Amino acid sequence: MTASRSLAAAVVLALGLAAAGWFAAQGMARLKTQDRFVTVKGSAEKIVDADLVVWPLSHTVAGNDLPQVQRQLDANTVTIREFFTKAGFKPEEIVVSPPRLEDRWAWAYGENRPPERYRYSATVTLRTSRVTDAIASLRRTGELVSQGILIGGQDGGGSEPTFDYTQLNAVKPALIAEATANARKSAEQFAKDSGARLGGIRSANQGVVSISDRDRGSPQVKTVRVVTTVEYFLKGE
Repeated sequence: MTASRSLAAAVVLALGLAAAGWFAAQGMARLKTQDRFVTVKGSAEKIVDADLVVWPLSHTVAGNDLPQVQRQLDANTVTIREFFTKAGFKPEEIVVSPPRLEDRWAWAYGENRPPERYRYSATVTLRTSRVTDAIASLRRTGELVSQGILIGGQDGGGSEPTFDYTQLNAVKPALIAEATANARKSAEQFAKDSGARLGGIRSANQGVVSISDRDRGSPQVKTVRVVTTVEYFLKGE
């Protein structure tokens, strides 16, 4: 009786070990399969027109008579405001910044002293969604220069408009879907070339959404680009 029980126990133990080995082997097989994956990127682009322009028109007056410099700067500011209002822009679309006064003799002595002591500058900024009208006005800035207004200051900078596209959320979902579809096509091709089958998604990352000028000559035309990164499991044939 004791021998029979011992034999039965041995048989049960052997079956248990065999079953454990089988399950372990299956688990390792699944683990090995799940460890096989491919990482791919997909992109999508859309050309859009800018719907907002911010155009700061900086101007400067220099001289040695401070009251005269101040009067001239105020007169130039009025002229620039009228330049925008005559083009049809509303007063709320035009913002005048506080003027900036520089005493150029404060830190200069002798031969290093510039001929004009004061430099007074201000910026009149146009912020509007009427991009086409703003571009038309941009082409007419020579009218201000012909009136003796020093646009952009003595260094010639500070008067370049910035064009923006503010409707990104309206186009982003479709671009993400297209980029993800393109990523899957790349993964399917990779799986085919490597003799495997494409499985489910292991992980996904929306990645970078960028808005850039289409080219240097037309900054009002933008390229919206979305890049997604997706990892797919690979299955054996």
